[in-house]
Formats: sequence, structure tokens, C-alpha cells
Amino acid sequence: QVRLVESGGGLVQPGGSLRLSCQVSGTNFKLHAVNWYRQAPGKQRDLVATITSNSVTNYADSVRGRFTISRDNVYWRAYLQMNSLQPEDTAVYYCNLESARGNFWGQGTQVTVSS
Repeated sequence: QVRLVESGGGLVQPGGSLRLSCQVSGTNFKLHAVNWYRQAPGKQRDLVATITSNSVTNYADSVRGRFTISRDNVYWRAYLQMNSLQPEDTAVYYCNLESARGNFWGQGTQVTVSS
């Protein structure tokens, strides 16, 4: 069974940083791209960043230059380093993996940026 577990969210002041982690199990992590999405209250879930199986990255315009996605193919984890956080980054952040067996999501981790 494919499982994704996010961690690392919390409350941070504007301008601060957080690093989210996504622990993957139940599939060959090295073969798959991993995505980070976020969903703010009352809004749709939006793609934030993607890292392919060979570590090519892509970012939403709103986070490019501030966020960095990475992966560890030894420990089967993906990360989202978030710097220069702003109140508009407040959302639940979700890890996502697509495979031939389906589209899998973690439970989400709350990020709140507030003074």
C-alpha cells in the first residue's frame, strides 16, 4: 500500500523559513515524480513544486526563488524548503505521487505565516 506522510508544518513569522518532509512507502520511490500542493481555506488545491525521478524541478510562479524541492532516494523522502514565507503562503501543504497504481496523497501539514 502506497503511503505518504508529511511533517514539518507549523506557525512562522513573515520572512521566516520552514522545511516540509514527505516520507513515502509502499512503492519504488526512485521511479516516480513527487509533487507538493497547497490548499488555502476556501480555495482550490494548487500545485506548488514538482521534482521528477531524475531530479528535474519545476515551481509555481508564486514560489519560484523562495521554495526549493528536493528528494532523497536513499530514505525515500521528498522535501520542500520554504524561505521568505509570507502570509499568503498560509495553507495546508500536501505531498502527492502519481504511479501506474493511482494518484496518492498524504494527509497534509498546516503552514501558518503570521506575526
